[in-house]
Order: sequence, then structure tokens, then C-alpha cells
Amino acid sequence: MEFIQDLMTYGFLQKALITSIMVGIICGVIGSFIVLRGMALMGDAISHAVLPGVAISYMLGISYFYGAVFTGVLTAFSIGAISQNSRIKNDSSIGIVFSAFFALGIILITQAKSATDLTQILFGNVLSVRSSDMWLTLIIGAIVILVVVLFFKELLVSSFDETMAAAYGLKTRLIHYAIMFLLTLVTVASLQTVGVILVVSLLITPASTAYLLTNRLSIMVVLAAFFGAVSSITGLYFSFLYNMPSGPVIALAATAIFVLAFLFSPKQGLVVGMFRKKFKRKSMTGATE
Repeated sequence: MEFIQDLMTYGFLQKALITSIMVGIICGVIGSFIVLRGMALMGDAISHAVLPGVAISYMLGISYFYGAVFTGVLTAFSIGAISQNSRIKNDSSIGIVFSAFFALGIILITQAKSATDLTQILFGNVLSVRSSDMWLTLIIGAIVILVVVLFFKELLVSSFDETMAAAYGLKTRLIHYAIMFLLTLVTVASLQTVGVILVVSLLITPASTAYLLTNRLSIMVVLAAFFGAVSSITGLYFSFLYNMPSGPVIALAATAIFVLAFLFSPKQGLVVGMFRKKFKRKSMTGATE
């Protein structure tokens, strides 16, 4: 009740709630395609690699949106260039590029003498979100959702079978980089909420939870968006109530939901599977008797 009363009273808490919900939704939506394509490491790479862009934007006194998007896109192209033009495999090129960009970002922010800002960028602080950040998140969210709705069939085919998608005449490489661009936008939108280190938890965990519950992509996307929003709301509530950093609490909330699905999912749940095997064993024993 106290949280609801404070929510009605304080504008900063209202902005934090709206921003958290939108971040949870779009992370779940894009995360579904990242999980299906086996690109979790790429999501981790881009979320870390935007840091130098944020640092440069901070030093120039401009919005971090521009620098983060630029370095995020540059990361995606750099990884592709290395893996396509050398013997280096994709996972190795991801490790090379993202670690270099992340290290550069830390050095730049340290040079800017802003340890407080570094902590907030790395781990997020949704309670300090500004109106401009909230509107930026809402705009990015609208763009991401609109693109996914308009090109859902193309994303569906290319995510499940890239060879078949190419046979149908779809430009799979263009689709890949379009997803990377959307991933960069989502990462930028998540900076204030969970930070660059923990954004991968919102990208992967809600989508993985949904993957345990359904075999249909459309339902998976909706469920992932729902779980992402619930994780964000729950994390915001506990971080405000107990004065804890929002990013780690949101990440733990998403993990808690995943654990419940992992144990009790009707088809994939570990506990449910144990009971099902036990029941089958009993029925077989009864039939032989």
C-alpha cells in the first residue's frame, strides 16, 4: 500500500514505473528472436560495447543515445567483418570486439572522472530516470514493436530456418543486421533501468522462460514481453522498498520467474517431469500385476 501511495504522489516513481514496464516489454520481444537464433552472446556483446559511445557522448555533452547507437551498430558490423573475412569463428570474434569496446568505454569514463556515472551506466538506476529518458524509451519501444509486427513473418522464417528464408528470396543478412540495430536500440533504452552489464538478463531470461512454456513464436513473444514487464515492476518495487539498486533486483526477479518455469512448466518442468515419470512407472507396475 505504501508503494502505491508513493506512486500516486511522486513523479519520479511514476516515470520509473512507465520506463521499467516498457523496457521489460521490448527486451522480452527482441530477446525472443535472440534466444531462437542462438545469439545470446551477441546480445551480451552489444550491451557491453555501447559503453564507449556513452562515454564519448558524456564527454561531448550530448545525449548518450547517439554515441551508444553508433558504437552498437559498429560492434555488429565489426563482428561480422571479422568472422566473414577470416578463419576466426563468430563466437571468438564476438569476444574480441566486445571486450575491446567495453575496456575502451571504462577507460574513457574513468578519464572523464565520473565514477558515479560509471556505476549508474553499468548497473542502472531507474529511480533517477528523467522525463527525456522516459520519452526516449517509449519512442524506441514503439519503433521496436512496430517493426516486429510489420515484419513478423520474415523474422519468423529467418529465425527458424535461414536457408529456407534465403530460398524464399528473403535478404537474411539484412534481417540479421536489422535485428542487431533493434537490439542496440533496446540496449540504449535499458541503460537507465538495468545498465549495460545486466541488460542481457532482461534480454535472455524472460524469453527463455517463455520458451519453456510454448512452441509458438507469437505466443512466446507475448509471454516474454509479459515476463519482462512483471520482472521490471517487481524489481522496481523491491528496489524502492529496500533502497537497493534497481538493475540487480530486476535481474533477480527475472531469474526467479525463470526458476519457477524451469521447475513447474507443464511440458518442460523438472518437477512436473519427475512426477510424470513416477506416475508412468506406477501405472506400468500396476498393469503388470
